[in-house]
Amino acid sequence: MTTTMTIENSIPLTQRCILRRPDVEKRTGLKRAHLYKLIKMGLFPPQIKLSERAVGWDATEVEQWIAERLQQKRT
Repeated sequence: MTTTMTIENSIPLTQRCILRRPDVEKRTGLKRAHLYKLIKMGLFPPQIKLSERAVGWDATEVEQWIAERLQQKRT
């Protein structure tokens, strides 16, 4: 069985997903207002428009953002 890999981050496409805001809040510990403030400042991955009234975030980008914060803490 072969798995297609993404070019930029080597995560199998079958494992990528879109997170809704409550999931992003749970993973990051950030609340809605702060999330949108960071997005506006260019410090958090922007949301993806899913439909007229729904948005989500690429789980890979969110996990990468978390990993970067942890790396900054260690240095």
